[in-house]
Amino acid sequence: MEVKDPILYGNYYHIYNRGNNGIDVFFDNDSYYHFLRLYAKYIEPVVETYAWCLLKNHFHVLVRIKDEAEINSEELSYTTTEKPKIINPSRQFSHLFNAYTQAINKRHNRTGCLFENVFERKLVSSERYFQQLIFYIHNNPVHHGFVKQMSLYPWSSYGTIISDKPTRLKREEVIEQFGDVENFIFYHNQQQNLNGIQDLIIE
Repeated sequence: MEVKDPILYGNYYHIYNRGNNGIDVFFDNDSYYHFLRLYAKYIEPVVETYAWCLLKNHFHVLVRIKDEAEINSEELSYTTTEKPKIINPSRQFSHLFNAYTQAINKRHNRTGCLFENVFERKLVSSERYFQQLIFYIHNNPVHHGFVKQMSLYPWSSYGTIISDKPTRLKREEVIEQFGDVENFIFYHNQQQNLNGIQDLIIE
């Protein structure tokens, strides 16, 4: 099994996973909603989320792993009955994948793995990378031909960021990277050159 660098407290990461052997992992609106509910349950206690996108056979998120002192262990959920001795952000993602797989397998009368065993993660090390990554994540549905413009795709954080509805997403911090909402929209409506982060894109 491939060994990935550990996820460390306080760092920003681009995290990505896809269906095992490229299979679909989202089948209908209910499955998208259920994944987001489980994300809130297992992942939000240990991360701050800046951008996300769910597509039929994969997903992307941009997160900051909270510092250990920021994590309230009473908020944590697990798919195991035994409470872990230490808080492990990587394991929380495993709990998410396990819980979602169990639900999908039960609903669709299937067995076996749904996601790839080892999820991808890239350390976000600069503001430029952070900004371009937000565009890349929101543009993913356009890149894959699901929609003509990213604002039409319902399963990403783009619509949340340009709205004023209550959200746990770190909306203000994202907007700050672009100056204001108008510049955020303008930037996303332009064709961005992502050559500088090609080696940091995981897909």
